[in-house]
Amino acid sequence: MKTNKLFILLITLLVLNVSCKEQGENKLMVNTNDLVEKKIADLLLKMTLEEKIGQMNQYNGFWDVTGPKPSDGDAAKKYEHLRKGYVGSMLNVRGVKEVKAVQKIAVEETRLGIPLIIGFDVIHGYKTLSPIPLAEAASWDLEAIKRSAQVAAKESAAAGINWTFAPMVDISRDARWGRVMEGSGEDPYLGSKIAEVRVQGFQGDDLSSPETIAACAKHWAGYGFAEAGRDYNTVDVGTSTLYNIIFPPFQAAANADVKTFMNSFNELNGIPATGNSFLQRDILKGKWGYKGFVVSDWGSINEMISHKYAEDKKQAVKLAVIAGSDMDMESYAYVDELANLVREGVVDESLIDDAVKRILRVKFELGLFDDPYKYCNEAREAEVIESKEIQEAVLDVAKKSIVLLKNENQLLPLKKKGLNIALIGALASDKTSPLGSWRIAAEDNSAISVLEGMQSYTGNILNYAKGADLTIGETEFSKELNINTEDKSEFAKAIETAKKCDVVVMVLGEHGFQTGEARSRVDLNLPGVQQELLEAVYKANKNIVLVLNNGRPLTIPWADEHIPAIVEAWQLGTQSGNAIAQVLYGDYNPSGKLPMSFPRSVGQVPIYYNHKNTGRPVIPAPNEVFWSHYTDENNDPLYSFGHGLSYTSFTYSNLTVNKISNEDFKVSVDIKNTGKISGKEVAQLYIQDLFASITRPVKELKGFQLVELEPNKTRTITFDLTNKELGFYDNNGEFILESGEFKIFVGGSSKTVLESKLEVE
Repeated sequence: MKTNKLFILLITLLVLNVSCKEQGENKLMVNTNDLVEKKIADLLLKMTLEEKIGQMNQYNGFWDVTGPKPSDGDAAKKYEHLRKGYVGSMLNVRGVKEVKAVQKIAVEETRLGIPLIIGFDVIHGYKTLSPIPLAEAASWDLEAIKRSAQVAAKESAAAGINWTFAPMVDISRDARWGRVMEGSGEDPYLGSKIAEVRVQGFQGDDLSSPETIAACAKHWAGYGFAEAGRDYNTVDVGTSTLYNIIFPPFQAAANADVKTFMNSFNELNGIPATGNSFLQRDILKGKWGYKGFVVSDWGSINEMISHKYAEDKKQAVKLAVIAGSDMDMESYAYVDELANLVREGVVDESLIDDAVKRILRVKFELGLFDDPYKYCNEAREAEVIESKEIQEAVLDVAKKSIVLLKNENQLLPLKKKGLNIALIGALASDKTSPLGSWRIAAEDNSAISVLEGMQSYTGNILNYAKGADLTIGETEFSKELNINTEDKSEFAKAIETAKKCDVVVMVLGEHGFQTGEARSRVDLNLPGVQQELLEAVYKANKNIVLVLNNGRPLTIPWADEHIPAIVEAWQLGTQSGNAIAQVLYGDYNPSGKLPMSFPRSVGQVPIYYNHKNTGRPVIPAPNEVFWSHYTDENNDPLYSFGHGLSYTSFTYSNLTVNKISNEDFKVSVDIKNTGKISGKEVAQLYIQDLFASITRPVKELKGFQLVELEPNKTRTITFDLTNKELGFYDNNGEFILESGEFKIFVGGSSKTVLESKLEVE
């Protein structure tokens, strides 16, 4: 009895100690936050109107900061603004020496010494590149994606950068839009999960750490729904799509405490996003209570004039600041016009104060007021950039991003000995294209090519033939690519090489600069003469493994019909060739799943799995034509959302749904590895709300788990379904859960087989 009493006493003391410690930590947090807010308020009182507006002004790097000072022209004007404290942020200044030089001017030459925040497009890495974001989304591996963002933050922070314009969380259903490569695909649930972990990866647990950077959720909002997939085009969507498809990943980023938002270029409901009060004031800063700041996209304030929404720059500034745009990226708009608008009584100075507080708060959270040069350590820069740690991390996520689309007769994995292999395609030896778009700091020819990756396996004979150039001439990011549509002079060599080999590996697809911003396409086929090359080689040797390098879904119906093995290898970044070789040779068993549907024809686009049923969803009778379909193509995609094979096989069984409460259900299913090697499977759970006040999609992803199993092993996994997963947003933006029946689907893709039901009373 004495022992029990003593034990209880010790436990009680321990609990009290922990409780007091937690209260102390919470008190410290409150006091720290209060202290920061007081410092912001005190600083604001010292600032002139022009200095406040200066914090809302962002300039692109405008001169060689380690060289002579600019003496005339636009650069000289910007330089004087910097010295006067009329610049709050700069972008595209990188490298410790350069960043330290501009920061030194801001801190040591201006009246108040307010440090700059340094922004850069760290989209999928800095100098060492991970796969493009769409490829990372294909991993469905949230920890790997988070780790990718962490190492990108660490490397870019070592180069003096403390703010990235990522993640892009736009949902898009249109592969014609070049910026699909920058997002997470077509699904809001998957997109929301990825948005959350990418923010966490960039910002970490301590934003003041010199290894973390502020993140930016973009583009707010609707940019991925640009009409005809044409970049910068008009967006016109209904409220149901807006609240249930477009908004959720942004809200997930906001809930993850993303420090900044970026406006989109498009209009929504006839109002450009940069001047859209509904988006910025009503939803983001109002309903969601967002405390960070909003930056315009490049020049988008002035672009409201081209939209024919503002008459001139002065009116554009008025519209933007009233709508809630806090920082002007490269429009020269706020710094030129805003002070006069305040003095004229057109714009209330309280709006300026609110914007500046938001900007200063992020600078305090980054620790820039404690040490403006904390990101300017040359020793750390030399140690971190392109380090072994970062190379290993990007290789890991690159392997996990590869999707096996097709593998007839187990052509893959390749044997490691005794084969005579033909490797064909200009992309097979390319060391720049695999870097993909948005690789501003990466050096040309720095990627590991597929040729190099396969050469590291020495047990086979490897014969390389280019077959045909993909591009001719200029390949700079700022210029249009000149695609080879005529030169087939090297076809013959490729055909002869294929004839003498046991198996052919063909690396075809898009150049890395064919996707990204302003890279919309109307044709989603293999560019140039590549399709002709594929068919010519197929006539010589049908034993082909097609490796796709691309930044968007492509239309490859001929390849699907004829080629026995197809690997979606995207643009995988610095370690591309090593990742692809390890998958081809079976040292890594592919586990990726598609985050976007692959259309059969560009005429199906936009195409997506979570479509509505329509009033005429199925064939009513033989030879009947009056239903929702095409007369010359199937409705379904070539490869569906969530599709992806493995070198092993998995079966699903015993799907059960248990009701815990009226708004809480547990769904369990058994997964068995029925193959001969270990592998990973992404188990996916979908729902269908059968009858609702607003029509619901035929399927909606509401859960997924990455499961690793040894051969002949079975595991039972469980999903939780709550009101969060079962509910939806009405047309007023209110989240509701209605009573009724739901279908439940579980399987390895959106084309699930197992089905059950549940009912919410």
